[in-house]
Amino acid sequence: MMQAENRGIHPVATNGHSPSSEPIPLTRAQMRRLAEFRFQLRKFLHFSSLTADAAGVRAQQYQLLQCVWGMPEELDPTIANVAARMLLKHNSAVELVDRTIEQGLLRRCPDPTDHRRILLRMTPLGEKLLGSLAAWHLRELEETGPELIRALRRVLLTPQQNGNGHSGENGRDRPLARRTASA
Repeated sequence: MMQAENRGIHPVATNGHSPSSEPIPLTRAQMRRLAEFRFQLRKFLHFSSLTADAAGVRAQQYQLLQCVWGMPEELDPTIANVAARMLLKHNSAVELVDRTIEQGLLRRCPDPTDHRRILLRMTPLGEKLLGSLAAWHLRELEETGPELIRALRRVLLTPQQNGNGHSGENGRDRPLARRTASA
């Protein structure tokens, strides 16, 4: 742990909690499955970026429109909620919203119940663009989604479920950290 911190590598746990112990080292096979899953995700995100660009918006703007339109019922589409849902800093969300408003895809509206708050609303142009992009994304997921799901399932399965024990041929399935340290 100390060596990783010295190199600027900081462990990140889910849900903002600090890890209580070091993670179990991954085998080469586990690392390959994780890499394949990341590749499948990147392929979809690349498609998303190209599709948004072709429609005249940035990928983040498409994500913003999707976030505003698909905000959970218990949350209002405010900049603070958009920033939280998109994992952005508040000022970055403001800039993204401003650019999207300039393109006529969103508008700011006063909250009818609390005039101190501003809500984000889609314009008809924004709704049309979002509908078109979402349809393209769904088609892509219908085509490539099964492989993405297979890759995720392979990551989540234990080595025994994947048919890979810890005694891989020539040590190829030993934990990566141990193999690297002895190499």
